[in-house]
Amino acid sequence: MKKGFTLIELLVVIAIIAILAAILFPVFAQAKTAAKQAQSLTHMRELSLSVMIYAGDYDDNFVPASARSTDPSIDPIIWTQGLQPYVKNKQIFSAPDSNGGYAENWASRRHQSVGYSDATGVDPASTAVVGNAPAGTEGFTGSANFSQAEFVSQTGLFALTANAPKDVTTTKHRGYVFNPYNGLNSPDGDYYKGLPLISDRDLVVETGDANYPTSPSLSAGALKPIYARIGSDKKNGGRTPIVFADGHAKVYTAKALNGFGTVIWRFR
Repeated sequence: MKKGFTLIELLVVIAIIAILAAILFPVFAQAKTAAKQAQSLTHMRELSLSVMIYAGDYDDNFVPASARSTDPSIDPIIWTQGLQPYVKNKQIFSAPDSNGGYAENWASRRHQSVGYSDATGVDPASTAVVGNAPAGTEGFTGSANFSQAEFVSQTGLFALTANAPKDVTTTKHRGYVFNPYNGLNSPDGDYYKGLPLISDRDLVVETGDANYPTSPSLSAGALKPIYARIGSDKKNGGRTPIVFADGHAKVYTAKALNGFGTVIWRFR
């Protein structure tokens, strides 16, 4: 006659399963986060390569983040349009789990979750001066050239950004870019060490960041933040890959990126 499990034996088995689950679930979560990070790095390196090829075809000029016309009734041409001949896979413009999409043009610019530096923008009407551009600057009168990025290995071009879901058209998100001039200025007065808005929360809609506690009250043009969404703990421990002007990439936490001079954002 077979003897069944006793209550104590069943409780021991359940306890062992619970212990194993407590050990393995964090491991699975870490593996998932690492996979997202690796995917983002790969995609953003591909975008960096396309920028290099573009520059080779256009006298070492960066593709403009946005190229504005002298006619304000004409929508600016954004960098994704400039890179269309060099990129075949539109999925590389979106971060994993961002619920966003590819910015086909100016009208859909809020949906993208991989952003490019507004420092490359071209605006014939701009009054911004290289080396003294104010917050909100979206371009300069001339194209940005690789020669202007004096320290190419430190100049940040791409990062993950805050975006709107692809079926939402009413938010202040502008995920196709981040703006290097909208964040904190370096306490030592060094213009080139200034920051974009950087956080591991979506500063367009989320309050409570240590540096920008009321950021959702800002205008769309005053936002354009970097969003270190990978592994976010809402304490700036979340991460984003940064792709530099020389083509190499590295992953940083939001906390590290908020260090003045860690990355050069305001290269002009």
